[in-house]
Amino acid sequence: MTRPADTRSADTRGTESSRAPAPARPALGEFLRARRGRVAPERVGIAVGRRRRVQGLRREELAQLAGISVDYYVRLEQGRATQPSPEVLDALARALGLGAAERAHLSALAGTGAGPGPVPTAVGTAEAVPAARVGPVLRQILRSLDRLPVIATDHRLDVVAWNALGAELLGGLQGPHPRRDRNNARFLFLDPASRVVHPEWEARAREAVGLLRMAAGRHPGDTALLALVAELAALSEEFRAVWDSGEVTMCAAGRKSLHHPATGPLTLDFETLQVPAAPGQSGLVVHVYSAEEGTPEAAALAELRAAAEPSA
Repeated sequence: MTRPADTRSADTRGTESSRAPAPARPALGEFLRARRGRVAPERVGIAVGRRRRVQGLRREELAQLAGISVDYYVRLEQGRATQPSPEVLDALARALGLGAAERAHLSALAGTGAGPGPVPTAVGTAEAVPAARVGPVLRQILRSLDRLPVIATDHRLDVVAWNALGAELLGGLQGPHPRRDRNNARFLFLDPASRVVHPEWEARAREAVGLLRMAAGRHPGDTALLALVAELAALSEEFRAVWDSGEVTMCAAGRKSLHHPATGPLTLDFETLQVPAAPGQSGLVVHVYSAEEGTPEAAALAELRAAAEPSA
């Protein structure tokens, strides 16, 4: 089996980088454990017998694939090794077959302290991270895109801004007492109506958990985020199952299926636009939905736009 090139000497192989020591990171170990459990040995050239009972890769198999010592890898999983070098992280990411979002999350866990390992049971002493301010320019931009449904979310998946068509498409966002929870994760896991609004509920659920896990890796001291994760884990077995799988997601582009009571099922294109964060804030993500001209979906959006327009 071919190992990644390793230019370190034998007595330094598998040691941490020379950066200042940091607290143990059980979240990094939990993520590694979850991801190695999802790698089929056959996919990486490891022959298995009928009596194998381990799901995924063994620790020693992953260490061999990554070209690091088994002892060092065990210490990484147990949180006894901190701040692995970028070379070690890259080798582990290659061995685990991580995608871009998972690689970014792995780096965040290795560099920012305690992150989203097991479902948190306490929120610690850190302070909540303030979400980016929704300024007047951003609100004006959202209003100007009146032909497209647009919403903006923070890193906790709170819907913090929207235009009229976006509110109409997703339903229940308007007013001081919205009909649905403005946190998308709470809505998905705690409100049965979400399964009607989102016909592809399982995909949306995995996406939400993956986004929360990514956010928790970037903002490990955010008590409000940790409290949200703990709340969802306590109230939803489905949330706990997806969280424990180590799912990680980054916002991108694609197609999503929605259901609106006035128009029925809709399959819309979507794009996500990142709003840079000011110092000390977390940034926002703007979600823009659209449909190709001349399609039934475009006609449905026009119908919803007319319903969303204020009466004369």
